This record gives sequence, C-alpha cells and structure tokens, in this order.
Amino acid sequence: MNKRREFVLGVASGLSTLAVPFAVLAQQSPGKVRRIGFLGSGGAGAAAKPLEALRAGLRELGYTEGGNIVIEYRYAEGKFDRLPDLAADLLRQKVELIVVWGTPATLAVKRATSTLPIVMVSVGDPVDTGLIASLPRPGGNVTGTSNLGGTVVAKQLELFTQVVPGMSRIAILRNPENPSLVPQVKGAESTARALGLQLQIFDVRALEDFDAAFARMVAARASGLLVLAEPLFFDQRRPIAELALKHRLPTVTARSEIVDAGVLMSYGASAIQQYRDGARYVDRILRGAKPADLPVEQASTFELVINMKTAKRLGITIPQSVLARADRVIE
Repeated sequence: MNKRREFVLGVASGLSTLAVPFAVLAQQSPGKVRRIGFLGSGGAGAAAKPLEALRAGLRELGYTEGGNIVIEYRYAEGKFDRLPDLAADLLRQKVELIVVWGTPATLAVKRATSTLPIVMVSVGDPVDTGLIASLPRPGGNVTGTSNLGGTVVAKQLELFTQVVPGMSRIAILRNPENPSLVPQVKGAESTARALGLQLQIFDVRALEDFDAAFARMVAARASGLLVLAEPLFFDQRRPIAELALKHRLPTVTARSEIVDAGVLMSYGASAIQQYRDGARYVDRILRGAKPADLPVEQASTFELVINMKTAKRLGITIPQSVLARADRVIE
C-alpha cells in the first residue's frame, strides 16, 4: 500500500502566505550564485532522503545545486556538543541563510546569530522550546516547519494500544539532552493517564547506553516501547530494532525508516514533505522576505507504517481497522 493520508492537526498552515505564481518563482537572476548552509542534528544517512526532497523543491523553484546555488553541509551525528562549532563554521562560509534539521541544531544556530535567516525543518514544538514567539508571527530570524511534537506522540500511543491491546507498562526511550523531547514526554504522559497506562523513562545518550537501557526495560516488565523522535535514535535505528526484537518488545516511533529497520510500527509527520516545504522558505528569504514575517507551518501530512514481518515474529495480529488506515505495510 503506497497511499498517503493527510491529517490536519492544530494551527492552520501558512501555505497561502508562501504561495506565489510558479512563473514568478522560476525566474532567477542570471549568473548569480546563492550560498546557503545546512546543519543536521543527526547524521548524513538520516537526512539523505529528506535532503533529496529539499533539492527537488529548490529545482522546481529554479535553483540547481552546483549551478546557481551552493549548499554547505554539516552534521552533528547525534553529538549535540559539536553543534556550536559546526554552526560557527557555517557562519564563516558567508552563507545567506542556514537550513537546520532538528531542535538542537536550530537552537545552536540561533545562539550563534540573531541576524542570519534560519529555516528549520522537522523540529518539535518551536514555541515551547523558545525558538519562536508564535506560529503565525515567529519574530526574530527563525521560521520553517514543525512536526507537532506531543500531539503526534499522543496519537502514537492511541494507535499502539489498538495494535497491542492489554498493554499496561510502556517504556519510553529518551535522550535527555534534546529539549524537543520535553513536549513529547508531556504528550505521552497526558495520553497515558487517559488510557490507564504506566510510563517509565529510560535515558540514552550514546550507542553504548542501549544494551543497559533495554535490560532495565525488561527488568521493569515493560510490555511495549515508545521511541521518541530523536536524531540519535534514527542514526541507531538498527541496534534499536535488534534489541527490541531480542527482548520481544513491540515498539512504536515517529520515523518510518526505523520500521524498515525492524520495529513494529510508526506514526509521524512526513520528513520528506517538510523538507520539500522548506525549499519554499529558502526561496522566499533569498528573494528578500524576513523570517519574522513568514508563519511557521505545522505538519499536515502524517504516515502510518506497519511492519508485518515483525508483527509475526512477536505473535501480534494487527487489527484490520489499523491495516486499512496504514499508508505502507511491510510484508
């Protein structure tokens, strides 16, 4: 199944604000080369497919990488202490704006400059984490797209309990160094109270922490695992999937690539769409728009992905009502 379903949650997006006739968008100043930066909280592998969407969106707007636009790429590989130096390095490259992936990277660049435009893609709650003043009028030098954070986690738990009925204790995998996980945990806690679930948080900061964290989950008799949206967890998706299967822990997360690696299911905003939307912000700013005047768009395209191979290994029968809603099923 390859259909995509759209769910509109929260504040309406700013699509109309960014919309301009394609004929106008396609006109670029001949001979002028624009220079922008990209800073990712995670690794290059995690951003590979979404970045293709960003480049595709830029091409539609008349920008060709290596032609009239140059992109300087930097990645923290999940090591957030590297972000300030990487942000400073991009500023030294004299870029006109910086596209940032993830809340930690956005915070690092915002601390490094209050004037250079910042386009954030696939961040959590930008208001709650202090990145912007409000969605319709972000103020300052930051704008872009948000993936709804806690609202999405609430939906993940609701779907999870439909797929694995009878769960009582759910473990949460968290990186305490990522501030965007705070609203995600809040969303999980409020939904858990409504569903009668017990939550227990297990902190992981690096690859070497995973084995001990999973051992503690088993000792705590967790019946399921919620993996929060975090660059480190995306980069380490294979070890997470292997440990979840080893300990027979049904797992839900936000990114479908982690389901491809072997966990049970995902529900979350489409990173591909958010990066593609980011291209429009880049174009508007390069044409003179101020980030403070461009409303932040909340994600409207969400994907439910189910790994049937994992379900069979765990002895789980996926309800037909959930399968019918899935955008993709891995057989």
